[in-house]
Amino acid sequence: MTRADRWLLPDGIDEVLPPQARQIEVLRRHLLDLLDHWGYDFVIPPALEYLDSLLTGTGKDLDLRTFKVTDQLSGRMMGLSADTTPQVARIDAHSLAPEGVSRLSYCRTVFHAKAPSLLANRTPTQIGAELYGEAGVAADVEIISLMVDMIEKAGIKDIHLDLGHVGVFRALADKAGISGEQQNELFDLLKLKCASDLDAWADREIKDAKLCEAFKLLTRLQGDRKLLDESIARLAELVPETSAELQHIQRVTDQLAMRFPNTPFYFDLTELRGYDYHTGLVFAAYVPGYGDAVAQGGRYDETGAVFGRARPATGFSADLKVLARFGAQPVAKKQTVVAPSSDDPQLWEKIQQLREQGVRVLVQLNAETIPADQTLQCQDGQWQLVDA
Repeated sequence: MTRADRWLLPDGIDEVLPPQARQIEVLRRHLLDLLDHWGYDFVIPPALEYLDSLLTGTGKDLDLRTFKVTDQLSGRMMGLSADTTPQVARIDAHSLAPEGVSRLSYCRTVFHAKAPSLLANRTPTQIGAELYGEAGVAADVEIISLMVDMIEKAGIKDIHLDLGHVGVFRALADKAGISGEQQNELFDLLKLKCASDLDAWADREIKDAKLCEAFKLLTRLQGDRKLLDESIARLAELVPETSAELQHIQRVTDQLAMRFPNTPFYFDLTELRGYDYHTGLVFAAYVPGYGDAVAQGGRYDETGAVFGRARPATGFSADLKVLARFGAQPVAKKQTVVAPSSDDPQLWEKIQQLREQGVRVLVQLNAETIPADQTLQCQDGQWQLVDA
């Protein structure tokens, strides 16, 4: 690298400059207050820890995205955290180990060796919340409501919610007894969303007529609430083992629609994001003109088992920098005062008083020119604010 290139940053890694940095910081404080108002206790997991802890439970899917280093003290492999969720699960299961419901929140930078998408940054500021100890409808409704509230408080209004449930596919797969190889082939077809190819797969691989119809119906469960209600009864009739999961989606949606009547819902039961660790409802929020979710999450029960304490769990996360980009959270302009450089103790006291009142005070160095709303001037032996 030449001297002229030393200012270049790696692909997918950015720096945030004024005034955007202040906007993001103001938003961070605002959203952390919101999470606190909902009763979620703030935690700060380490940025670096042993790899076998990071890549357990929900973290198994993160192997390719995790920067890995060798601990010079122990010789063990360590990793930079690529996702806060498995770390918070460890905190709940081991470090805190509370009884009953536990609510935890976080906001910190995570590090991706490989970006999860073309739009994603490799050092997102991840903000989110996790709820442990409750597996019912109320917990899913609370965590999704909090996610929507957080997005709206960030100044993003035009959102829509995508809902899915990996338990429906899991119930069908268990009933049909399909192999791991068959599942992988089906996963690839579901990603393409091609109904004719999926129908051909079901005709070829599923011999039971009812199960074959159920798999074909599942591939068409993508759309609005009307479509969901029309198809859900037939799917439950074909495979009764899916009834509980399908009713769960309906009950959650009913409560969310009551709380957010102007938010459109889209359902996709072929969405198997995080299938290896999600166990139930999965959800994401989108805004027009942006191909990635601005926030997403889901249920991941039993993750804490690898840390010695299995717990029902659900949560969500977002990139604070993305929320700031699409939001319209107002950042109040701070009053700026310029003071002369002086060793006068009275001037120092006046400057500190103003700063304690939330005023931005800059001391002029070498007669520099500083844009200001007011200046501090000595009049009749007293330091006074004078309009600039």
